[in-house]
Amino acid sequence: MEFFKGIDKVKYEGVKTNNLLAFAHYNPEEVILGKKMKDHLKFAMSYWHTLTGEGTDPFGNATMDREWNEYTPMEKAKARVKAGFEFMEKLGLEYFCFHDKDIAPEAETLEEYHRNLDEIVDLIEEEMKRTGIKLLWGTSNMFSHPRFMHGAATSCNADVFAYAAAQTKKALEITKRLNGTGYVFWGGREGYETLLNTDIGLELDNLARFLQMAVDYAKKIGFEGQFFIEPKPKEPTKHQYDFDTTTVLEFLRKYNLDKYFKMNIEANHATLAGHTFQHELCTARINGVFGSIDANQGDMLLGWDTDQFPTNVYDAVLAMYETLLAGGFKEGGLNFDAKVRRGSFEPKDLFYAYISGMDTFAKGLKVAAKLIEDGTFEKIKVERYSSYTTGIGKQIVNGEVGFEELSKYALTNGVKKNSSGRQEMLENILNRYIYE
Repeated sequence: MEFFKGIDKVKYEGVKTNNLLAFAHYNPEEVILGKKMKDHLKFAMSYWHTLTGEGTDPFGNATMDREWNEYTPMEKAKARVKAGFEFMEKLGLEYFCFHDKDIAPEAETLEEYHRNLDEIVDLIEEEMKRTGIKLLWGTSNMFSHPRFMHGAATSCNADVFAYAAAQTKKALEITKRLNGTGYVFWGGREGYETLLNTDIGLELDNLARFLQMAVDYAKKIGFEGQFFIEPKPKEPTKHQYDFDTTTVLEFLRKYNLDKYFKMNIEANHATLAGHTFQHELCTARINGVFGSIDANQGDMLLGWDTDQFPTNVYDAVLAMYETLLAGGFKEGGLNFDAKVRRGSFEPKDLFYAYISGMDTFAKGLKVAAKLIEDGTFEKIKVERYSSYTTGIGKQIVNGEVGFEELSKYALTNGVKKNSSGRQEMLENILNRYIYE
């Protein structure tokens, strides 16, 4: 059965193409900095938004026109597997990501739900062998069901903690079976609304215990994939424990878990935290925890996670710049954690959306690579901080002086004239690279 009728395999046609079902910038075989574009970007399909998204929002019901809408739950799950792999084949996507609840329906009991999962995973495994498409990472949805109203690993109910552990155990087993290169933890409802009923100390201790259990079980079953944590602020809880990269790092270091985890950075989450996408990626990079990216963008006029497909080339350039500085993706990749707008309800709209996002990051990669090759901004940084390579600056960096020595130096030498930061000039340089 063909689910996306009338759509052929999407090809690269170059920047002069008028075909909106073709790539203008994404040429998977093009070699950039010694590596194929597809290997730099490692694009992945988000199973949830692409196949299970229905177009609901807080004010409206489902709008998406999908062939499987009227199927029974298990028939729908099987149809989505076939549709998903057809979609990835037509777009040339080589990876996908999933939550456990994306791929199989809930059941009356946990045991029955596990049987549903096993049946669907059998089908996914067959499709992976047929197509060569790989699993980038798996994860577990521990935020949608009412049982998680007070959190999962941070729930005040120990039974919920145990249920979340069972759910994660199964999701880890599936990810290992499908040879996933990573596993993501997103806190979802791990946070609080009011301190009047919250023991933060116990909740954070329990979250650390949960993650340590996951590390221990992964070792036991021989899962060697990378663990990622995905920072996100404010939504759905007012005070989120995984607010941003810095907050997550502090947590991991406190509980001696930092050696096991890297970051899965999402653009829209960065902006909700009051940061730029580049800031979060840079923070992860300089701390040695750069891992994977959820590619999307938010709406600056809305205060929630809108998960729009990325079209901002400026942000994509800076994201790929940080990615290249980090040495590129290893276990991670670029997952399109993005959904078509509620009014874009036809199946064809999924292709328009992905093509737009893939072209945006392909253009971003090409510009970022040119910046890296030319050393444009890195040369400027070296010059700007040159005072720390000689004299008193070098002594500061080497730890050879303290307040007494520095005070004596300042009394004798004062402060030399600062040089201009030239932010406007640098932004103009960046624009010129983008416009080339």
